[in-house]
Amino acid sequence: MDSTIDLLDSSKALDLNYIRYQLIRLEDTIVFTLIERAQFPLNPTIYAVPGVPLPNFSGSFMDWMLYQQELVYARVRRYQAPDEYPFFPEVLSIEPILKPLVYPKLLHPNKVNVNERIKDIYVQSILPAICRRSGDVDGDGDGDRGERKENYGSSAVADVAVLQALSRRIHFGKFVAEAKFRGDVEGFTKLIEERNGEEIGDRITKKAVEEEVLRRLRYKAKIYGRDPTLKPDEGGVGSDVGVGKIDVEAVVRMYRDFVIPLTKDVEVDYLLQRLVVQPEEPTESVGLAV
Repeated sequence: MDSTIDLLDSSKALDLNYIRYQLIRLEDTIVFTLIERAQFPLNPTIYAVPGVPLPNFSGSFMDWMLYQQELVYARVRRYQAPDEYPFFPEVLSIEPILKPLVYPKLLHPNKVNVNERIKDIYVQSILPAICRRSGDVDGDGDGDRGERKENYGSSAVADVAVLQALSRRIHFGKFVAEAKFRGDVEGFTKLIEERNGEEIGDRITKKAVEEEVLRRLRYKAKIYGRDPTLKPDEGGVGSDVGVGKIDVEAVVRMYRDFVIPLTKDVEVDYLLQRLVVQPEEPTESVGLAV
């Protein structure tokens, strides 16, 4: 909930320059939350069902933690904001304790939500990559089996932070898509009417921008993963002291293989629904200034 865009100001919320700045800020958030999670072993038990016994809950321990946090966030109107999407949609029915804020209508009504895909990819692919070093408790190089029961709660808390940051960043693709649509209504309308998702994807893809994102992310992961109080020569000749809080290339691969493609899917799916007439909805939405 650390938006640098004033979502109450439609001129900024749909300005590509402001959107890009927000996405850059979210890179910081994602890298820091991944570093926080990477200090603990993988702890596969907290993602298993049944793993940790839970009363009146059929999911994993991490799911339970995520659900409990979203219950709290719903009460402070987080999920009424146009850039926030809960992993458990049932929390949307919770009445917030804070008075509503009025947002301009920024996005076309749509049903695009890839949170389940985000969570599956996070558990199956991202976590084993970033936790390998931390989870290697027996020194055999196989960090995937790392288990420390005393870290179950801390691991799940960190998971929630990563998942929410990833979800927000990926679903921000809707704002990108809306801004691009408004910049070329005629061109995109033709492609949408033709249901030409492939051409829409090509139209919104900027390879040079993606490469710049990956370069910037690699640099951030390396810098943020280093202890700035240590001198480069500490630790011996050739030592890269302080680097190792997280696998830098694992972070880059995460963005290249998952975050960027999922964001593109969100943009394409959103645009394919851009001309669909939805049931009558209020012209303004209410939510949390984040």
